[in-house]
Amino acid sequence: CWFCKEKVEEIDYKNAHQLRRYVSEKGKIRSRRITGACRRHQRQVAVAVKRAREMALLPYVSDSR
Repeated sequence: CWFCKEKVEEIDYKNAHQLRRYVSEKGKIRSRRITGACRRHQRQVAVAVKRAREMALLPYVSDSR
């Protein structure tokens, strides 16, 4: 896991640039299989993405058609 290698303890929801790597083009959270994150960090990513969406830092869905 990239977060384990970099010794990241907590994933910050305010870092929208980093979180965009874990969200698909349609706005869905990517799976562990695709992101390569461990179980612990994948859960933290999911919580951070959901918080960022609530704070309007990330969109809920993509508006591209």
